[in-house]
Amino acid sequence: MTEEDGKKQLLHLVFGGELKSLGSTEFRDLDALDIVGIFPDYKSAEAAWKSKAQESVDNAHMRYFVVHLHRLLDPETNKASGQN
Repeated sequence: MTEEDGKKQLLHLVFGGELKSLGSTEFRDLDALDIVGIFPDYKSAEAAWKSKAQESVDNAHMRYFVVHLHRLLDPETNKASGQN
């Protein structure tokens, strides 16, 4: 549960895909989702998200998201700590 430097792992997933419409978060093709990766903290996930979002700036329907996996894995702990 901890990394070598003593920090708690706060796993984040970065993924994206083409949306059916600009006003929704429903994807056009689930088989074509781009799973960028799982990152040990929000800062590295945000950097990956930003990079992928900038690569796809010409496609208005393409969206990338950061999912706080640590909140799904241990929701009670993260409510109390207020961590990203």
